[in-house]
Amino acid sequence: MIDDFVVIDEVVPGVRWDAKYATWDNFTGRPVDGYDANRVVGTTALGRALARAQERAGSLGYGLLLWDGYRPQRATEQFRRWSAQPEDRLTKARHYPRIDRAEMFERGYIHARSGHSRGSAIDLTLFELDGRDLVPMGGGHDLMDALSHHGSTGVSPLERAGRRSLRTIMELSGFRPYEREWWHYSLLEEPYPDTYFDFTVAAVVSASTPVMYAASVS
Repeated sequence: MIDDFVVIDEVVPGVRWDAKYATWDNFTGRPVDGYDANRVVGTTALGRALARAQERAGSLGYGLLLWDGYRPQRATEQFRRWSAQPEDRLTKARHYPRIDRAEMFERGYIHARSGHSRGSAIDLTLFELDGRDLVPMGGGHDLMDALSHHGSTGVSPLERAGRRSLRTIMELSGFRPYEREWWHYSLLEEPYPDTYFDFTVAAVVSASTPVMYAASVS
C-alpha cells in the first residue's frame, strides 16, 4: 500500500513545506511519533489534486505552504495520551488559549480517527510568490479556537480575503474544507475512505521515486 503514497514536494513543483509534527513547533511541544522525516506525504490522488491547486494558486500570484499531510495513526494516539496529561501551559497560549487540552477531541479539533491517517487530507496555507511572505489568514496552524473557524468574525477583512482565496483554490481543485480549521482540506474522492494507515513518514520518503505530475487544471 505504501506504493500509492508520495512525497508531495517531489511531485508538485514549487510547494514549500514545514512539517510541524516532525519538529518541536507544534501543540505537543515535541516531535510526534511516526514523523521520522521532515517531509509532507500523501496518496498519489492527493498529490495530483495539490498539483492542480498549486497551478491555480500560481495564476493568482501565490504558492502553497504545506504543514501536514498523511499522519500515522500512532501520532493521533500520542495526541490522545498528551491530552490526558496534566497541563504544563508550554503551548497553551499559542495553540489552545481558551480551552483545556482535554477538550481538543470533544470540540472536534483532533479526531481519534483522523482523515489525515487515510492519506488524503492536507493542512496548508498560501504564500506570496513576490516576496514569499505568508498570506495573512488570522491565526496560525493548529490554533484551536473559534478564531480558526471559517466565517469567524474575529479576523480582519484582509485575513478573510486570504481564507476565501485559499478555499476557492482548494474547492476548485477537488477538496472540501473543514469548518473549524481554515487550513484543513480533504479530498472529495478519497482512494482509502475506510483505511487508517500507520507506517512512518520516513518509510514513504525512503521508498519514494520522484515523478512530476501535470496539473491538468480545467
